[in-house]
Amino acid sequence: MKNLKLNIKKVAVALFNTALNLVFFFSLRRSLLRATGCRIGVKTTVHRKVVFFSFGKFSVGKNCTINYNCYMDNRAGIRIGDNVNISHGTRIYTLGHDIDDPMSHTVGKPVVIEDNVWIFPSVMIMPGVKIGKGAVIYPGSVVTRNIEEYSIVGGNPAKHIRFRNKHIQYSADFPIWFAL
Repeated sequence: MKNLKLNIKKVAVALFNTALNLVFFFSLRRSLLRATGCRIGVKTTVHRKVVFFSFGKFSVGKNCTINYNCYMDNRAGIRIGDNVNISHGTRIYTLGHDIDDPMSHTVGKPVVIEDNVWIFPSVMIMPGVKIGKGAVIYPGSVVTRNIEEYSIVGGNPAKHIRFRNKHIQYSADFPIWFAL
């Protein structure tokens, strides 16, 4: 019976992701996400082909963009602040398997991304990571540890490169249709 419920939930999430990606208008996509328990801020854009792993447990502030082809493993929770850009191909994971457990049970922690963060393409963020306000993560980085406020990081694993200017004036709401 437990496996049947799990399979039904997986089918429901797959159907939800399909419907989400068929919705053409950003405002309708926001409404569909809100209907599943997600908190989506005003002027936040979720592009097509963004895959959610579960319902709810996802919060994103205002003036944000989640670009094309991102994975949001929101099973243990993802909280994103205001004015955050998440570029295409980014993967945010909150759950994984305990490799030391003989039964390989799942373990996880939420991911927190604070205000004014800029995440470049193809970044992988691991469970339990907190990314501080104003941080920048360079393309292809694998973030396994917390990132300091206004820190610029890059690499695998991501390492501090330098600090960023704290005077941020842009808005990360990019409602560009057909963006990659």
